[in-house]
Amino acid sequence: MKKWTKSIQINAPIEKVWELFNQSSLDNMQKLMPKVVSHKPVKETEQVVGSIYKQQYQEGKRIEEYDVETLDYVDESSNKKLKIGFTLANLFNITATYELIKIDDEKTLFTYTTTNQALKWYVKIMLFFANDKVVKKFIKRVKKLAEE
Repeated sequence: MKKWTKSIQINAPIEKVWELFNQSSLDNMQKLMPKVVSHKPVKETEQVVGSIYKQQYQEGKRIEEYDVETLDYVDESSNKKLKIGFTLANLFNITATYELIKIDDEKTLFTYTTTNQALKWYVKIMLFFANDKVVKKFIKRVKKLAEE
């Protein structure tokens, strides 16, 4: 299993950054992840953890569909966290954790952690050569969107 963690300081209030991770907004989701073409609730729980969304992701001409489950959720005034998990193409188990910590009224620390576990032996080789380029690009996109 591979794990990447990157943090970045964002010059925006924690609530503004948190809006980007609103799972009921396809528009916000597509700002962060432009290749997501659909995100619909299958099961929503009152405590958020355990909620499941059917998501479609386009890679080239191919569209992958999978269920995204909310694994952890914290929504406090100075600390926010969303952790999701899904299986992609029966090849990878993936988790993504988005954590926000309020530095002050106009600054937020954003930490993104993702894990990727290969489910097939031949995919483990690909994962061995994977790097953190996508993770770095994602945190920069979050910063740019939140600071607009």
